[in-house]
Amino acid sequence: MRLEAITWERVAEAVADRALETDARDGGSWLRIGIDGAPAARGGELAGRIGAALRLRGRGSLVVGADGFLRPASLRYEYGRSDPETYYSGWFDTGALWREVFGPLEAGGDGRVLPDLWDPVTDRATRSPRVELPRGGVLLLHGPFLLGHWFPFDLTVHVRLSDGALRRRTVDSERWTLPAFQRYEEEIRPGEAADALVRADDPRHPAWSGFR
Repeated sequence: MRLEAITWERVAEAVADRALETDARDGGSWLRIGIDGAPAARGGELAGRIGAALRLRGRGSLVVGADGFLRPASLRYEYGRSDPETYYSGWFDTGALWREVFGPLEAGGDGRVLPDLWDPVTDRATRSPRVELPRGGVLLLHGPFLLGHWFPFDLTVHVRLSDGALRRRTVDSERWTLPAFQRYEEEIRPGEAADALVRADDPRHPAWSGFR
């Protein structure tokens, strides 16, 4: 795949510009963009930049992290605290994401999104109030393994790290998760599945494919 050097600011502007040209696939009033990548890839930072670029273009946006939709510790740690298979398939409450984030943004929805559900530190519900995304607004959901659940994204961006970069940029206490990302790469091939790929081995000098 051919990649070209780019800055994070230009990536954000390009995604925002494409969003202005894109209609929701279900005919609804809101656009849904997925920023997929391991935590070490810092997809939340890119999502924030895109949100800012959209606001400058007069479009409302809401950034939501999948890490706000973790399942309770009793379920995440059912097979131990460092089981990569459970991390891959059982840590994130995909049902809650469908219900609380995507459901309100379906055609005919009310646009009132729950921005997070579970606090992994306290292992309790966050009790955050719903946030109303204005019609014409854009959801920016970021997190790992987003492309393996048939989420109804209208645009997707995968922020990729090579195996070596992923290992270097993952803190020691979380390196047990690395086999889960290898499995994701093998089963889903997110770099090919996404509408655009950003290579971020050197966070100061990203490169990307453009939209395909």
